[in-house]
Amino acid sequence: MTSHTIEIRKANLNNLSQLQKIGIQTFTETFAEHNTADDLSKYIKDSFSNDKIKLELSNEQSIFYLAIDNEMVIGYLKINTGDAQTEIQDSQTLEIERIYVLKEFHGKKVGQLLYEKAIQIATGLKVNYIWLGVWEQNLRALQFYKKNGFLAFDKHMFKLGNDKQIDIMMKLTLNNG
Repeated sequence: MTSHTIEIRKANLNNLSQLQKIGIQTFTETFAEHNTADDLSKYIKDSFSNDKIKLELSNEQSIFYLAIDNEMVIGYLKINTGDAQTEIQDSQTLEIERIYVLKEFHGKKVGQLLYEKAIQIATGLKVNYIWLGVWEQNLRALQFYKKNGFLAFDKHMFKLGNDKQIDIMMKLTLNNG
């Protein structure tokens, strides 16, 4: 078996359908077993519509990166700065809104590569810290962020369809002094 490198590429409007496809697939793989089909369907319809993704891709303060293996999109990262951040809208912070990887590529360091891209961007922007929200039942993600030095600092409510869920807010302080 030949080894090959997973490439991390910045996404643009030309990647809209790829982003939509990977977004729906990874979100479904991650959350389908813990949520009703109606709640999942409503969330996907709202969050992964052409218009919503086009708007996000057009926002200079939201940046998507695709993880590509042999020209196949296998995961993605969405980061937000400034006003694009979902909660803490501080110019000295960066939000990791999403890191999703296809289930078949879990354990292959794809999430880590996407995470390292976020760190690289945050360091370049000289932000004080990176923050994110993780569903309290997404133990795999919670473990991943703890392993990377994130600490819980708050909780907030997240609505998936009609279901109110709790996200654990986590942050990683950067030493950009």
